[in-house]
Amino acid sequence: MNLLMDFYELTMGQSYFNKRMKEKVAYFDLFFRQIPDKGGFVIANGIGRCLKYLNQFSLSTSDIDYLKQNGNFSLEYLDYLKNIKFSGDMWAVEDGTVIFPNEPLITIKAPLIEAQLIETALLLIFNHSSLITTKTNRIVRSALGRSVMEFGTRRAQGKEAAVEGALDAYIAGAVGTACTLSGKKYNIPVLGTMAHSFVQSFDSEYSAFKAYAETYPNACVLLVDTYNTLKSGLPNAIKIQNEILKPLGKNLAGIRIDSGDLVRLSKSARKMLDDHGLQDTKIIVSNSLDEYKISLLLEQNSPIDSFGVGENLITAKSSPVLGGVYKLVAVEEKNQVIPKIKISDNVGKVINPHFKNFFRLYDKNNKIYCDLLCAYDEDLSSKLILNGESYVVKNIRRKMIENGKIIYDIPTIEQTRNYLQDELQTLPKDVLKLETAETVKVVLSEKLTQIKNNLVNSITR
Repeated sequence: MNLLMDFYELTMGQSYFNKRMKEKVAYFDLFFRQIPDKGGFVIANGIGRCLKYLNQFSLSTSDIDYLKQNGNFSLEYLDYLKNIKFSGDMWAVEDGTVIFPNEPLITIKAPLIEAQLIETALLLIFNHSSLITTKTNRIVRSALGRSVMEFGTRRAQGKEAAVEGALDAYIAGAVGTACTLSGKKYNIPVLGTMAHSFVQSFDSEYSAFKAYAETYPNACVLLVDTYNTLKSGLPNAIKIQNEILKPLGKNLAGIRIDSGDLVRLSKSARKMLDDHGLQDTKIIVSNSLDEYKISLLLEQNSPIDSFGVGENLITAKSSPVLGGVYKLVAVEEKNQVIPKIKISDNVGKVINPHFKNFFRLYDKNNKIYCDLLCAYDEDLSSKLILNGESYVVKNIRRKMIENGKIIYDIPTIEQTRNYLQDELQTLPKDVLKLETAETVKVVLSEKLTQIKNNLVNSITR
């Protein structure tokens, strides 16, 4: 990932270097402006991977050779880049935190060139990971406690998207993934049974099912829609139970339906299975599912136990971009933090300036009341009284890197997975809606509001 950066970051770095600004300390915020799928929140993820990236940030000899051949950079600048490491500080929310627009989710304090060169990689890691985690969690919540399996490897936008996306899906609540490499790399559950090609490879559907049942009698799940789900697949699956599995003291674990009218087929399949004493056999469905289709299936009382979700999950197909941005918000001059602002004719693109503290207020039911952004030198007590109501106040960001060294214990995958579930419990009911969701208010302190207004006025008047 050494040169995983936009070229303009390097050209800006050359100009900073020429102007002897390489040691100037800058503060950058990473944040997003809009929630995908018109939802109520986003789930932060990828922070741990950002930490690991910053910990190894450097340019190799071959990188420097390439930049030298490019012809846009001075030898003095390239000599500087030979030894570049991340030497700054980083504050961030933890992976699994629920977050909202325009909040400083990551703040970098570092020498200007360092802070500029890491922009693209941080955005790439955070944007993709948070997007897939958020999308998967929407799908998981739509399943109302039924299991969701990540089946999207072959439809992902490249290897890294498949492997890392499977991890993000698991953190978000999926029970496992079809991506074997993710299982190896991250020790998360891998799942899978058969494809239609397996059934087609045998002389008959029955012989295909028999071969699979004899190979995996303890976890036999049969794909029943290759030819005709109700007239062929289900009868053959029941026959396998009676002739192969039952004599071994085993039961048919499940059937999977991958096409057709899933409401009608699942209801008919459930009745056939129950009539033959297979009440414990699970019904699994797939076929271009997403949170909306799953909700519709369950609204029609479809007796489905598990969902396999592929392309709509791994690509976040309905809203495939989390538009996270990375903006300069302050610089240091003579040991003073000087706020900076970007303004625009588009009001939504006017940033919140300055090095900030980020507090979250919880009501008496431990539900989020609002998020409060303050100037860095403002602090709040652990409790706050507003309009006669008492709120618990938490600073939800942590300092994770200091002087280039990681000072934060990166949680395990399971710890992050559990933390996310705890975070969801703090959201008001209307924020959890899949459609027409409300969101949590993000407000600025009086001091930060005044700083922002003064900056806007000084530029626009």
